[in-house]
Amino acid sequence: MRMKSVLLAAVMAAALAGCSTVDGTRFFSDSYGPVSDSGYQVPRIPISKVPAKYHRQIVRYDTKEKPGTIIVDTSEKFLYYVMPDGKAVRYGIGVGREGFEWRGTARVALKREWPTWTPPSAMIKRQPELARYAGGMGPGLNNPLGARALYLFNKGGDSGYRLHGTPEWASIGKAMSSGCIRLMNQDIIDLYNRADVGAKVIVM
Repeated sequence: MRMKSVLLAAVMAAALAGCSTVDGTRFFSDSYGPVSDSGYQVPRIPISKVPAKYHRQIVRYDTKEKPGTIIVDTSEKFLYYVMPDGKAVRYGIGVGREGFEWRGTARVALKREWPTWTPPSAMIKRQPELARYAGGMGPGLNNPLGARALYLFNKGGDSGYRLHGTPEWASIGKAMSSGCIRLMNQDIIDLYNRADVGAKVIVM
């Protein structure tokens, strides 16, 4: 009876923490409910419609990079936030479509909550209807940068690329962006809270 009580307590604790453990991997599939954030109501994501491999989870990850480093695997559509002891938080991502892929090393120079989105001139040239946002699109649930953005700089300054949220959860696991790395809003909030300004970012 006591064993049943202990087991029940463990299950309840996992449920309250919004995570579960399978074969040593911690899944956060219950962490995609509605979120009240800075006056915005981030909607629930129908996470059952997103392949389980793209759900936020803590995994074994061997790397020589130090904890706090962000590693983006564009081919597998995963972003890893390196933790101590050979582990990482893994997030599903959306990446640049054909012709907009990139790789390299950068750093997080700025972090913004509910950022303003300003389409670059090259994007406006491709999509003239975006000219109305040349001065910037204010923050909100429909803003392409979502709830958070991490701005990536390299030796030349602003790379123009971001790690950011998106209201388009169905784009996770796909190559659809203009080069930026997008995460579900609930995931970018989590990453934002973990990552420091100055963090190294490796895009493979």
